[in-house]
Amino acid sequence: MIALFEYMFYNLDGDIMKRIIFHIDVNNAFLSWSAVKLLSEGYKIDIRQIPSIIGGDESSRHGIVLAKSPVAKKYGIKTAETIYSARKKCPNLKVFSPNMEYYRLMSKKMIDHISNYSPDLEQFSIDECFLDLTGTTYLYDDILDLAYKIKDEIFEKFGFTVNIGIGNNKLCAKMASDFEKPNKVHTLFENEIESKMWPLPIEDLFMVGEKTAIKLKKMGFYTIGDVAKCDCKRLIKEFKSFGNTIYEMANGIDNSIVDSTISQSKSISVSLTLDKDTDDIELLKKVLLHQVDEVGRALRKKKLYTTIVAITFKTSEFISFSKQCSTDLPINSNNAIYDKVISLLYKSWNFEKIRNIGVRISGFTNKRVTQTSLFEDGNKEVDDEKIQSVLDSIKDKYGSNIINPASLIDKE
Repeated sequence: MIALFEYMFYNLDGDIMKRIIFHIDVNNAFLSWSAVKLLSEGYKIDIRQIPSIIGGDESSRHGIVLAKSPVAKKYGIKTAETIYSARKKCPNLKVFSPNMEYYRLMSKKMIDHISNYSPDLEQFSIDECFLDLTGTTYLYDDILDLAYKIKDEIFEKFGFTVNIGIGNNKLCAKMASDFEKPNKVHTLFENEIESKMWPLPIEDLFMVGEKTAIKLKKMGFYTIGDVAKCDCKRLIKEFKSFGNTIYEMANGIDNSIVDSTISQSKSISVSLTLDKDTDDIELLKKVLLHQVDEVGRALRKKKLYTTIVAITFKTSEFISFSKQCSTDLPINSNNAIYDKVISLLYKSWNFEKIRNIGVRISGFTNKRVTQTSLFEDGNKEVDDEKIQSVLDSIKDKYGSNIINPASLIDKE
């Protein structure tokens, strides 16, 4: 028999308290936030209710799908496919450009509001966070009522919906928030793991990717419960140390803390979870090119330069990788950042399938430094900045996909 929860907490009377963790996740964040902005500006239609996507100019064949409405999903439109391909599936598709600056604003508003309920908050991504409410029963009579209160307040104040999962650890809270969407509250407490989680297909287990799920099914494991009740030695033999992780997750074990010290204020980042795991290098390059443009424009709006560039990705096995490098000099042009990102991709990627990929920049400075030699044009960096500034102005006025590199044009 295994111990489900190693870490215990005690109240003032010395009694053991179970942890209470919320996972709060925005439903279809980029599309929802764009819908809120459009409605506030007088747009007559809620784009969440029509076939629509975030990702490019409607009159263009450039760019990729970053987010899709539930109606667009019914047409078979997938995240990261080209706009041109998506339009072929749905000719009346409405396409809207992303607005990362507004997305960060909405994210901050949500996080600031949620933090009123507990200082122990960890932002997991731009659209999701964990909230530790352990030991707050003297403040909140009913934890489930509190979850509904937070969910409803977010909709009333900001106009978008969230899912909230509640569990005795971060894993169970995150699993619970994915049970049914949108605008729902679900629990997955220690005593509910067997009834709620074990019957789920094995591919629904957090961190189990497509390749791992196929291997587990070949071993005769089709549900999470099959794995939870098996001999862990079989998993370790097949998956090495990751086998023990799979076993613990299937049994609802997770002792990681809600780390409120994690901060994104000293970096600018963007990531994308693909609809389908892929090892298509050209597709990944297109995604990264869009992401570099987003972080680069945010950097230039702040009149800053970056000295650290990083790439992050998760494989189909849900193993996370991150690799960063320092720049020789402060940079802020898309070309310079993209060159670093692609170099990092080739250095850190073993060509396994990827499910999530992102770009992060940090180490900011407001000083531009140039370095010239007898064989270099000392005005090149200045010229690049001038060109980049003109491109940013055009994109701000006419949409982020009005001008794109030739590599983003479909060759069909």
